[in-house]
Amino acid sequence: MSETLEFKREELINKRRQSELGGGQARIEKQHSQGKYTARERIDRLIDPGTFIEFDRFVTHRCTHFGMDETKYLGDGVVTGIAKINGAEVAIYSQDFTCWGGALGAAHANKICKIMDFAVENRIPIIGINDSGGARIQEGVDALAGYAEIFYRNVKASGVVPQISLIMGPCAGGAVYSPAITDFVFMVDKTSYMFVTGPDVIKTVTHEEVTKEELGGATTHNEKSGVAHFKTANEDECFERVRELLAYIPRASFTKNELKYTSDPVYRDNIKIKEVVPANPKKPYDIKEIILDIVDDAHFLEIHKDYAKNIVTGFASIGGIKIGIVANQPAILAGVLDIDASCKAARFIRFCDAYDVPILTLVDVPGFLPGTVQEYGGIIKHGSKLLYAYAEATVPMITLITRKAYGGAYDVMASKHIRADVNLAYPTAEIAVMGAEGAVNIVFRNELNGLEGAAFDKKKAELVANYEENFNNPYRAAEVGFIDAIILPEETRKRLHEYLKVLKNKEVERPSRKHGNIQL
Repeated sequence: MSETLEFKREELINKRRQSELGGGQARIEKQHSQGKYTARERIDRLIDPGTFIEFDRFVTHRCTHFGMDETKYLGDGVVTGIAKINGAEVAIYSQDFTCWGGALGAAHANKICKIMDFAVENRIPIIGINDSGGARIQEGVDALAGYAEIFYRNVKASGVVPQISLIMGPCAGGAVYSPAITDFVFMVDKTSYMFVTGPDVIKTVTHEEVTKEELGGATTHNEKSGVAHFKTANEDECFERVRELLAYIPRASFTKNELKYTSDPVYRDNIKIKEVVPANPKKPYDIKEIILDIVDDAHFLEIHKDYAKNIVTGFASIGGIKIGIVANQPAILAGVLDIDASCKAARFIRFCDAYDVPILTLVDVPGFLPGTVQEYGGIIKHGSKLLYAYAEATVPMITLITRKAYGGAYDVMASKHIRADVNLAYPTAEIAVMGAEGAVNIVFRNELNGLEGAAFDKKKAELVANYEENFNNPYRAAEVGFIDAIILPEETRKRLHEYLKVLKNKEVERPSRKHGNIQL
């Protein structure tokens, strides 16, 4: 009896060792030579040490075509399981490029689907580490079916548990649509790629010559397409950013976000901000200077940092209360709203709303970007996404106008009229249909007609000054209740914290419906 038991024990240990080798030592060494970790090493470096519990370690494929039955790897090219990150549970899968180049077959897909189902049922985030050449051609439609099953679960889990994708090698063809549905996409510079069709196919079909890096590298998707949210220099930095992100977001919808530890005093004055906003309304400044001064420990995790830089999005905390921040960036295109900025901010707002993360909006916006490129590109349609996202949100929302809030952009940027809870303004705020000079040119064009030289300049200067006194300030909006309070810059942090505390139990009832129909 004891000999049999010992034999069975050794058999299990040997199979575990075999599964850890994936496609073999030679392929592991090749992976390392490319500056990449293996599937298991990636999990170990991402999670809290010693917390990984593996699922389906001994699964293998059942394909008999093209000699596939002669080669099988324990685990079938993907490692799945549960673990802890920052002390909280997550579900995780990591594709193993040493096994058929990480290609996805039916058994491989079933393992991913199983861990995704487990995550949704147990309300924990899903982290997918992608490193795959695509569908396993030998399995044909079974592989395609596997992708579709994963896509379906991505959609089913959306807004239920956070989904994070790490692109750590190739991710091509149909495989790209799973990360595209998830909430946050991380890419590693020079070693990760995403594209629907590769350079060779493009050259054949369209005769364009393009490299993998130019077509679908980390820089391309972070700066041009907006597909990715983070670009990291290497895999270790990527893991650090993921851990940082998870420290700010809840583990599931309808789950109260815990306070984040900080030793930063809530009631400190924001002395730096007093000098940030220029007196000249046309002069640029960096909105991040305001953000860093009001949040805890000057720590701001920016999302989509390299895309649509005229708007800033990211996570921070004030007095330990975790928040999402959306802010116009006057240092880039004067903070104007365009197609990319609208889409970027709308998606971020909807994430915050889905997971009950309060939203702070900092407004300094001269309007929507004019021009044929924007109009032909659908600025009306895409701009409406931002309006829709704010109007749909039921989380606590605080808006602070730091300077300009002109025209329809004032309405769209979480104004009182689309139900922001608290609307504040600095004394420097200008709330109007447009800037004073433009307004005078339209409203008083008859009075200015016929005047020339010094007489024209004097009259226009008088009209501009009069318009600014009466309209380009926050007091008119405050008189009619559209601004709840005008505050001094130095008291920003403590006032925001007071409002956030009061709003923590906010509840909003919405009409019963299946879902709205946001512009796409």
